[in-house]
Amino acid sequence: MMKQFRTFLIAAVALFGFQTMSAQTKVAHVDTNDIMTKMPAVLDAQNQLKKLSDTYTAEYKTMVDEYQAKIKKYDAEAATVTDAVNQTRQSEMQDMGRRIGEYQETAQKDLQKKEADLMKPITEKVKASIQKVGKAKGFNYVLNAGDLLLADGTDITADVKKDLGF
Repeated sequence: MMKQFRTFLIAAVALFGFQTMSAQTKVAHVDTNDIMTKMPAVLDAQNQLKKLSDTYTAEYKTMVDEYQAKIKKYDAEAATVTDAVNQTRQSEMQDMGRRIGEYQETAQKDLQKKEADLMKPITEKVKASIQKVGKAKGFNYVLNAGDLLLADGTDITADVKKDLGF
């Protein structure tokens, strides 16, 4: 019984190997990093993100400058005011510091969400173009050249760029 199973297994492996060799697989590669760094829509998205980031950075700097000015003022006046006033000011500064931290977190999350919203349709468009070009050229697989250690074969990056219009 074991000998028959072993014979069957060897025959199955041999048959599978012959079928795999007879069906030629066509593989191409594409450099998505090259496409994404030069694509006009990506450059526009990056400009939008930079403007938004600059807005958040300016607002954050204003908040921090105000915070530092109040600390300086309160430190200078600390000896001349009552303990109750100093405690109120300390509480106010802690609250202001917390709000600055929350603003920074919110701004960072907003930037990440905006980036995802801007990039999703672009990446979907690139993926669709890669699939379209790959099928049109008869490839079974298209690999990302950035993930390969050896990219020996057909490079369809230029064809995908052409399909995307740049």
